[in-house]
Amino acid sequence: MTTRRGRRPAGGGVPLTFEVIAETLREQIRSGGLKPGDALPTQTTLMREFGASSLTVQKAMGLLKQDGWAVSRPGKGAFVARHADSDDLDQPEGKTGPAGGTAARVEALERALSEAVEQLADLRARVEALEAGGTERSR
Repeated sequence: MTTRRGRRPAGGGVPLTFEVIAETLREQIRSGGLKPGDALPTQTTLMREFGASSLTVQKAMGLLKQDGWAVSRPGKGAFVARHADSDDLDQPEGKTGPAGGTAARVEALERALSEAVEQLADLRARVEALEAGGTERSR
């Protein structure tokens, strides 16, 4: 049973679909089926495999990213997070993910870098357009 806001009451035993998806992907990472840097299955693939909605899959991916298991690369997809020590993946119970704080900071830096690259490309295109327009006027 879930409450109005989609949260289980205390002691609820059945995991929600997004939790099942996230745990399945974590297990694939732990077992070596997915290695650091590997692309995670697409949203469409996960929707089909688990019979889940787009929002449910997005929530599962958000959980993996939050816990440091995955990173997003805009325009490329989601990938297994890289870790300095692969033993980070074998953690004692109670810990939800490897180096969550560090991975979250790295993901934020990657996102900022990607945005900066996009902004530079946009500025470069604008300058080229202005130069091309200025060349035609001077003729």
